[in-house]
Parts: sequence; C-alpha cells; structure tokens
Amino acid sequence: MDIRRLGPDITVLSDPLPVPGLGFLPVNAFVLHAAEPVVVDTGLSLPGRGFMDALGSVVDPGDVRWIWLTHPDRDHTGALFDLLDQAPLARVVTTFLGMGIMSTDRPLPPHRVRLVNPGQTLDVGDRTLVAFRPPLFDSPATVGFHDPHSRACFSSDCFGAPLPSAELAAADDVGDMPRDELRFAQLMWAAVDSPWVHGIDPAKYAATIAPLRAMDPELILSTHLPPAAGHTGDLLDMLTQAPGADPFVGPDQHALEELLASFEPVTSTR
Repeated sequence: MDIRRLGPDITVLSDPLPVPGLGFLPVNAFVLHAAEPVVVDTGLSLPGRGFMDALGSVVDPGDVRWIWLTHPDRDHTGALFDLLDQAPLARVVTTFLGMGIMSTDRPLPPHRVRLVNPGQTLDVGDRTLVAFRPPLFDSPATVGFHDPHSRACFSSDCFGAPLPSAELAAADDVGDMPRDELRFAQLMWAAVDSPWVHGIDPAKYAATIAPLRAMDPELILSTHLPPAAGHTGDLLDMLTQAPGADPFVGPDQHALEELLASFEPVTSTR
C-alpha cells in the first residue's frame, strides 16, 4: 500500500487493484488531519491488504473521531470493523440508506453512526465539512464532501479511471498521465460505473455539476483516481461529456471461455 502526504491536512492510502480487461484501478482511502481526525473509506474487502498497518503509520486509530464512508460498497468498507474496534470514540458517517445496504459481515451498531445527507454539514473541530452528492455515482447512498479549509473535494467514485499500470494508478498526481488518455479512461469509467448517465436529461444532469463548479475545489480526491490538484476545470469538462460517451459493453460468455482456455492447466501435486 502506497502512503503519501498532501500538505498538512491530508494523507492518501493507495492500493491499486488489477482489473482484467480494464487496467489498474486506484483504490484510495484518505485521512483528513482535522482537530477531530476523519478517515475517509477503509479500503478493499480482500485479505492481506494491510490497511490498518498503513493507517496506524499516519494516525493513531484511537484518535480517529469520524469514519466517513462515501458509500458502502466492499471497496470502501474493508477494514471498517477493525477500525471501529481500535477507535472507540469514532462514529461512522453515512446515510440512512447506507446503513440499510451496508456490504459488511455484520450491521453497524446504531449508536456509532452519524447520519449526514447531501447539503448537511459535519463539524470536525477546526472546520466544517459540507456533504454533497457527486454528479456520477454507482450507489444511491453516495455522499462525498467538500472541505473549505483545505479546498479539497472528496468525490467518492466520481472522476475515477482505470489506468495502464500500477505505477500510474499510485501516482502522486493525475498530471503524470497524458491528458487525452486520462479523459478516455475517465469516460470509460463513467460508462462502467454510472451507466444511467447515458439516459439522463442533459439539462438535469448539468444542474448536478453546477454545485461542484461553485465549490471551486483546488484538490479533487476520488476513490479511483490519483490526486488531482489544479485540474478541476478539466475534470468538470470531462463530466459534461459523460452522457455522450460510448456505453460500456463487457466481455460475454464466449470471451470468458477464450480467456479460460488460454490459462495453463493446473497440475495436481498429489
């Protein structure tokens, strides 16, 4: 897991995931070093990812006061209960729907939950976080937030992109990738993750981008993209193109069988 600090306020915990046929998908969690520390998402629900070790190297879990789940899919909730066990004062920020569809092995204890809807705020001691619904999302429970103090926008899956290599997926900034290639990968991800965008009324969709444009964040932090500092204009332009992007059509059964046939047979050791 790659760990990097973005100034005094934010640490990125990056764990790229190979996705056959698409490339390497960044999977990021974040620590917002506020007066009341905030962990944003808790990594992949796969064994041996080392999330708690990585987190413990940048913040004492016992100091964590908030665990903001941008939505409750399994690539966001991996170490949730490990963190809750080690952070006895922490509460999970989610929505009522998020509680109901939480993709974890056991339900959240209600007394450790703080429900925050888009448009509401959360006071974390030295700053107030503003919750919002990103323009692109794959879960109805998705809620990101804007931190006016650091001028960072935590956008959940919105702006994500599968990238050609693990090195690019763990890059310090999206500027390390050619602009046209990044735009292509982001539009493909929009079609994969938010296929509903192809059937939406363009005017209504554009209206969902306007609040993000008004925020004018300096730094955009997506679960599935390297940090994007100073690229807000380009990323918002990408969003406006998403309804017209080519729909994604995944491999069918024939392609799967061809892939399986290409594998080396397993030799029994017994």
